[in-house]
Amino acid sequence: TDEPAPSLVLAERHRRRLSAGSADHLVGHGARQVLDAHPARLADLLMDRRRRHLLRPVAALTKAEGPTAHSLFVPLTLYRAARRLARTSYRTGLESAAGLLPDANRRAPDLVTPADASLAALAWSRPGPAARWLTGEALAEVSVRLQEAAIRPTSVQRPGEARARAALARGAADHRILEQATEIRSQRLHAPFLDNQVVRAARALPESLRVQPGARAAILRRVLGGAGIHDLPPGWGAPSQATSTAVTRTGLRMALPDLMALFDAPLLADAGLVEARVVRKALRAASEGAPLPLDGLADLASTELWLRRLLNRRG
Repeated sequence: TDEPAPSLVLAERHRRRLSAGSADHLVGHGARQVLDAHPARLADLLMDRRRRHLLRPVAALTKAEGPTAHSLFVPLTLYRAARRLARTSYRTGLESAAGLLPDANRRAPDLVTPADASLAALAWSRPGPAARWLTGEALAEVSVRLQEAAIRPTSVQRPGEARARAALARGAADHRILEQATEIRSQRLHAPFLDNQVVRAARALPESLRVQPGARAAILRRVLGGAGIHDLPPGWGAPSQATSTAVTRTGLRMALPDLMALFDAPLLADAGLVEARVVRKALRAASEGAPLPLDGLADLASTELWLRRLLNRRG
């Protein structure tokens, strides 16, 4: 492939699924990035003085937290974080993120609940899920580059819009690599949500609608209803993240011996980016059910795999 991407770790599973399909195959990749509102959009609503539109998403996150003492403080905590982000400039936000990077492998947050994940996303930028396993030297280098990027001229004004664009760009790039990795002769892979016209139409939707709980399923039902399709099963359009995580963890357990061999003497360690024993320990812990960010491990595994294939091609 042209570059590494997390989808490389899922390529074989998708290739087997696609091989049983027809000449044209539709996938739903990009639906979340195109239709859902990034949590940082809450700050955009505050910038537009539309506070009342925060009530339902904040209430949904509080409900997802469960009946705990911590859940009582979720609404106030989310509102304060959104207000702080709305008052933070792009340059200040990137400089703050650069300051967090050197300690990202020692103070990695545990994003256990949806509220934790939303709070972490209420920032201009933050360390990625793989940062907790990078070496201090690698994190320091990234921090320097982020500080340099912070002082460059930019037209970015709204944090939610910027984060949403970045998430969509990453999702589209990942899908492009998936297409290359799973290519089957005489078969075309279509991702309607990543079509330019669909993306433009979704951007025309008001943010006050997209931040509401269940907005994606409601929008899709409305669109299909306009096309004459009404008999949809309950829960359609709202896949469970827990199911996806369980499937990924099962695949990790099955592939653990190969992954341990992959990181026995990794090229990433030769480059000073990771320590092999730290990654092996994380892989073993994740396979046993530890609440570690699986997307961060996917980033490391896909990059290591891509580097090895690149060196093999070059001889």
